[in-house]
Formats: sequence, structure tokens, C-alpha cells
Amino acid sequence: MSQARRVSVLVAILAVLSAIPTSAYLKFGYRINGQSVVLKWPEGRPVSYVVGTRETTGVSAADFRDTIARAFATWENVPSSSIRFAPAGDTTRPLSDNDGITMLAYANRPELDRTLGATSYTIDIIAGALLEADVFFNAAFPWSAAPGGQAGRFDLESIATHEIGHLIGLGHSALGETEVVGSGRRVLSAGAVMFPIAFSPGNIDGRRLQPDDIAGISDIYPDGTFRQETGSISGRVTRGGLGVFGAHVVAMHLRTGALVGGFTLDDSGTFVLAGIEPGPVVLRVEPLDDGDVASFIEGPRVDVGFAVAFSPRAIFVPRGGNAPDVTIDVVGK
Repeated sequence: MSQARRVSVLVAILAVLSAIPTSAYLKFGYRINGQSVVLKWPEGRPVSYVVGTRETTGVSAADFRDTIARAFATWENVPSSSIRFAPAGDTTRPLSDNDGITMLAYANRPELDRTLGATSYTIDIIAGALLEADVFFNAAFPWSAAPGGQAGRFDLESIATHEIGHLIGLGHSALGETEVVGSGRRVLSAGAVMFPIAFSPGNIDGRRLQPDDIAGISDIYPDGTFRQETGSISGRVTRGGLGVFGAHVVAMHLRTGALVGGFTLDDSGTFVLAGIEPGPVVLRVEPLDDGDVASFIEGPRVDVGFAVAFSPRAIFVPRGGNAPDVTIDVVGK
């Protein structure tokens, strides 16, 4: 087997977080021989996983197993994605890194008083393939597996759906609205399951995938005619003629209102937005200046000193093709 190395992903679902601006799905990547490789599970076989038998108040081992299975099914049922999963039973063993087993289980982590759950990986650093992923749910919080949710308890299915999004290779989205509550924030609405702040206890809105989530998984694991039925936009974000690193670029479809997008991830300010429904869209570009930049992009070069900008006109996304060479120039605040 190729050499492997554990990668801890600090993109846990949080109960509270600082304000975050609009953005869209982000795929995890890794640099191999100077090339950027998207982290994904090997094609041709389902992702096998086991669940832990640890119980918490109000959630039995059977409830946990069934809820996790429903969350996996939510992602597997995306018709434009080829990702598949294979439950391999349950276990009493604790979570353990680099053991070759993908596992989801409760762990009591009271010191992580704002973290509901988190995902870590083992990857093949030669090929960039995911080999193993572990997800823990913090037993220090109150949980519920009730079909309609339960007042005062966080919805296990919602949080599991979010963490499984990380497990398959998606980063955080920032499509959402929050309001200040004390020293933290409360979610008012979210445009993606991958929004990093959890809904309030009792809320079950995080069980349903949004267009941004669907575009993300379908882009990583396309199936059927997805690439032929959707389109993409590529271009650059510039400031004074130079590329902008770390800008948010979001496409809003003018007929459906669906939001899909990403970031500029190199010094030339290039971006590619894929999985967009054909038709007219408007692009919005904004800085990552309201949140924890490290939750989205690593590196000190992220430019947050520019004003929000829009494409000067609508851009038509062709079916099965690309709208190229779109350049949006931003100015300083």
C-alpha cells in the first residue's frame, strides 16, 4: 500500500461561531508533487463504515445506527452522484486513527464546548485517495434521534449529514444567515447542509441537502449525465490587474435562485464553478472578512481588503459546456 498520513480536518460542525459571509462549497485538496489533487474515495467500490455502540441519554445504540444510515442515504440518493456506502456493522471499540476502519461514534469531549462533531482522515499521499475517515459526535451535548426533533436537544441526523459531507470530501459552505446571541451566533437560515454553524436544538432543517451540497458531491463523484446536463463558469478575480487569492465567487441562477460557487485558490485569482444549471447567472465576489479564514482556506495570503463586486451583466451557462474567461475586477474598501 502507498504511504499514508493522517490529516486532521478542523472543520467541525459548531454550536456557535463568529459571523461568516456568503460563499459556497469547497472541496478538500492536497498537494502531491506540486499538483493539487482533490481528496476523494477510490472509484469502483462503496465506502464501508462501522458505527459505535456507545449510547447517550435519549439515543440508544439502535437509534444511533439507524440515524447514521439515514444520513448516509441522504447523500447516496443524489441521482447525479455515484458515491455509494456499505454499512459493515457496529463495534464496541473506541475511535482510532490509522486502523483502516471508517467509523462513526460518540466520544465524550467536554473540553470542546463549542464542537458538536468533527471528521478526520487517513489519506494516500501518493495518489491523494481517501483511505479512512473517522467521525466523532460530542457526547457532552444533548442529542436526539426523534423523527420530528426534540426541544432542547441537537438533531443527530442533521449533524451526521453535515459530517458525512466532510467524510466524502466537502469543506464548509458559508451560505447562511446568523444573528448575534450573547457571545455567539444563532442560525436563522442556511443555504447548505455544509454551513458550519448548527441550527438551534430541536431544529431538523439540516437533514435536507441544498443545491450547493448537491453540486459539490456531484462535482466530485459525477454520475450519469451530470456533466452533460450542467455547465460551469471559469475566470479570474483581479485587483489592480493582479490575481486575488481567497475571494468568494458565488453564482446565483436568475431563474431558480440556486446558489453555487467556490473560492479563488491561487495567486492568479482563477476560479471554476461547476455543477450549475444551464441558463443565466450573476456572479458575486466578496472577501472572507467576517469569519475564521482558517475554517475555509489555509494560508496567510488571503486578501480580505476589497469591496463586494458583481459581474457587470448576466452570464449564460451552457449545457454541458463552460462559460470561460470571466474576469471580475475588485477595488479596495
